[in-house]
Amino acid sequence: MFYSNIHERIRFIFLVCIIILIAIIIKVFYIQVFTYEKLNTLAESLWSRELPIKADRGLIVDRNGKVLANNVTTVSLVVVPGQIDEPEKVAKDLANILNSDYKDMLSHVTKSTSIERVHPEGRRLDFDIAEKIDALGYDGVYLLKESKRYYPYETVLSHVLGYVGIDNQGLSGIELYYDEYLTGADGAIKYFSDGKGNKLELTEIYEAPTSGITLKLTIDMDIQMAVENELDNAIDKYNPEQALIMAMNPNTGEILAMASRPNFNSNNYQDYKTEVINRNLPIWMTYEPGSTFKHVPTIQ
Repeated sequence: MFYSNIHERIRFIFLVCIIILIAIIIKVFYIQVFTYEKLNTLAESLWSRELPIKADRGLIVDRNGKVLANNVTTVSLVVVPGQIDEPEKVAKDLANILNSDYKDMLSHVTKSTSIERVHPEGRRLDFDIAEKIDALGYDGVYLLKESKRYYPYETVLSHVLGYVGIDNQGLSGIELYYDEYLTGADGAIKYFSDGKGNKLELTEIYEAPTSGITLKLTIDMDIQMAVENELDNAIDKYNPEQALIMAMNPNTGEILAMASRPNFNSNNYQDYKTEVINRNLPIWMTYEPGSTFKHVPTIQ
């Protein structure tokens, strides 16, 4: 009887072990076959890092293809804190080159993040400064391509074109109204790193950025320049507080030229008052119809 009970217990324990083993095998099979994609995606999100590559903003041209808003290539500084071995030394050298505060730079290179953009002192660097940073050869210090908006005609058509912010987002005028079309899709350089941020010897993936759509206006720059000159002559002669001119094709309603004073340089909009840069007078200003309606017949 005693041996019979022992054998029953042994068989029971053996059966339980078999059931547990089968359950484990089924669970592993389920994980490997049915949830592989999800788990693989989660794993890659822990290993993978991205160095962003900014897309060029779409051009703005007049009816004849003359470029009114273009892009120039600059570079910006980003750091990967996990790859920096001597943060104090790196922060000191970068602060000296950028003429910035050492403590602020140290906070950038020691920040608990995968990638840190040095802002604003590390944005849109001159090429001579970029070369000095590149010559340091520090691990975890990267210079990335970035485009800057450039308006070759400066103050001409400034209210119509508007301007963009430091992140190339439209803030006024055509740049704001058609921002979703002018904004391209950013690219990236994807690489893999371990938990400490050290770069792994795995193949990098380059995703090219896509530029924004080119926008063609009804503006004719030859007419626009003539309008601008006449407006300047009127300002010099009469010295008014405000002035505006519009030229339209009467057959189609197309606006061929539009200008107002005071105006501003879209490349340096920060140097002007808000009242100047945000008021496109031909659209913003209201006035009494007066004599402009005399040609409209009155029905008795």
